[in-house]
This record gives sequence, structure tokens and C-alpha cells, in this order.
Amino acid sequence: MSDLHLQVNGDPRTVPGPATLLDLLGHLGIDPRMVVVELNREIVRRPRLGEVSLGEGDQIELVHFVGGG
Repeated sequence: MSDLHLQVNGDPRTVPGPATLLDLLGHLGIDPRMVVVELNREIVRRPRLGEVSLGEGDQIELVHFVGGG
């Protein structure tokens, strides 16, 4: 087990590895239903978040849904 160094929304982050995108969201305290996840410029569909493993240097963009009225 070793730490992974990632870029999340342009900011450097270190998370315990191995990890999936779903693990990352949990580590950040983010509800997976409330974001769109892009890994290395490709959108990852919600059902696959627990299947996609993170690698050293990966770039993740998280786009939050905002409700309004």
C-alpha cells in the first residue's frame, strides 16, 4: 500500500492507494450522485466509479451539480 499523488481540479492531492475513483470521492467526502467525474480528460460514468483504478499522476476533474430555483 502506497500513497498516490494526483491532481484534483488542478490541486495536488495525496490519497492512500490502491484506490478507485469511488474511493477518492469517499476520501474527499463527496457524494458520487452530485458530481460528474473526468479522469485524464475522459468522463467516467457513475456505474464505473468503483471499477476504475487510479494511477500515479492521474488528473481528475470533479464538476458539482448546483441546484437552483
